[in-house]
Amino acid sequence: MNGSPCVKGTRVPVRRLWSWHRRGTTIETLLKRYPQLGPAKILDALAFAYDNEELVEADLALENEALDSEQIPKDPKQVKLPF
Repeated sequence: MNGSPCVKGTRVPVRRLWSWHRRGTTIETLLKRYPQLGPAKILDALAFAYDNEELVEADLALENEALDSEQIPKDPKQVKLPF
C-alpha cells in the first residue's frame, strides 16, 4: 500500500490500528472492528508501531495531509460530477 506498513496478509495499515489504540481504543474493540485479524496480528501490529513510532507517526501524518488536501474530498456531497 504505497510503502505503508500493513498487517501481514491484509490491506489493514498499521497506522489505522495505532491511531485507534493511542486514543484509548482497547484490543477487544479493535478485534470487534477487525475480526479477520485476530489478537495475534493486532498485537504484532501494535508492537511494530511501538518499536517504530516515528515511522508510523510519519505515515499517519501523510494520510492526514492527503485528507486535508483537495485530493480526497471530505464530504462526497461536495464533489461536482462532470454530468
